[in-house]
Amino acid sequence: MSNLLNPHAAGIDIGSQLNVVAVPEDRDVENVRSFGTFTSDMKLLVDWLLKCKIETVAMESTGVYWYHLYTMILDAGIDVKLVNARHLKNVPGRKSDVNDAQWIQQLHSFGLLNGCFQPDNLTRQLRTIVRYRKQITQDIGTQINRMQKALEQMNIKLQNVISDIDGKSGRAIIKAILEGERNPEVLYSYADKRIKASKEDVIKSLEANWRADQLFMLKMTSDQMHHLEQQMMRCDKEAENIISQFDLKKNETSKPNRKEKRQPSFNVREYVANIYGIDVTKIPGFKNASALTVLSETGPYLKDKFPTSKQFLSWLNVVPDNEITGGKVVKRRRKKKKNIAGQAFRTAANSLWNSKSSLGEILRSKKKHKGGTQAVIFVAKKLASIFYVMVTESKEYDETQIMVSKQKHYELKLKRLKNHMKNIESFLTDIQNVNECVR
Repeated sequence: MSNLLNPHAAGIDIGSQLNVVAVPEDRDVENVRSFGTFTSDMKLLVDWLLKCKIETVAMESTGVYWYHLYTMILDAGIDVKLVNARHLKNVPGRKSDVNDAQWIQQLHSFGLLNGCFQPDNLTRQLRTIVRYRKQITQDIGTQINRMQKALEQMNIKLQNVISDIDGKSGRAIIKAILEGERNPEVLYSYADKRIKASKEDVIKSLEANWRADQLFMLKMTSDQMHHLEQQMMRCDKEAENIISQFDLKKNETSKPNRKEKRQPSFNVREYVANIYGIDVTKIPGFKNASALTVLSETGPYLKDKFPTSKQFLSWLNVVPDNEITGGKVVKRRRKKKKNIAGQAFRTAANSLWNSKSSLGEILRSKKKHKGGTQAVIFVAKKLASIFYVMVTESKEYDETQIMVSKQKHYELKLKRLKNHMKNIESFLTDIQNVNECVR
């Protein structure tokens, strides 16, 4: 046992109706036991692990059946590794659940299993709320599209004169329509005076073919959107309640970002700055919602979960998963997996198309050579790298560092062009000499 890396390890084979657990042979007369999947059965399972003095457990990530047992074992103070089932799939000689559990326990004892990233329970609670909030945001977008369709069915061309029907003017006009107003000139009075369209165009866009069925649909979608917005406010309140339970550090940053549509209603900037000890919302394109999403997915202790920047970038899926043989890259590919934190960085990168920052310039430059999609991924990688350094090393965002990196890139590019020009000049000189000899 002294040669084992994890001598106090157990293995669990997860099932929908039965959980099979294997512990070291010297811990109990019956070292492999089966438990049901009801809560009372899981409590007995955890009690048995504690009785057997188990310190670490490995289990397969089978469907969603692992979730409740995982959290219960974690709450009991036992380290848990959630193992990808594909890593164990093609091992011969295992024909029963008992053998599966024993095999997992044996591999884990020798330290041969790598656990999937899993946040702590408090971060998990925040993640649940933030993911649901994102779904609400998408549902609101669906309702806006339905409102747009209802307006179009009545030939109301409001989208031609204002940039967003969900803005101040659009909402005021739609509310007046739902309250019974039909006169285009009166409806125009609800529009904000700052809109760029002329009065005549706005009035023309509001001349409609009023239809009862489409007015009903407009009313239904408007009510649904209002309900979803109330749900979003409740999510924000619950998220703030959870985030306030994290270990907060003192940070001078307390001023909230400029209020933007669909951003959290509480001061995310202050909370995140106090958790990380640094204001990550200073990163271009990295808004409150992005910062909250990344925090809810990774937790406050980034360095503990991802010791190196490369591991963090690989987990985010913003770098290729290269296959290397003999020191050479034989295959470049990006994993087909969804990573919500990685998507937050891509969203932040995608918002920089019109940015005057260095990252905005890099994004536009990369698009010329690699295309828009690859440019966004490239900048998302840079954003994630900057985020990792800021959080793990407590360094403020410094635009000049990006400029220095950009300068070195162009200096290297200039050097290559000069060498290329020398080669061309040498080639032309050789041709000229040959021509003179021929003459």
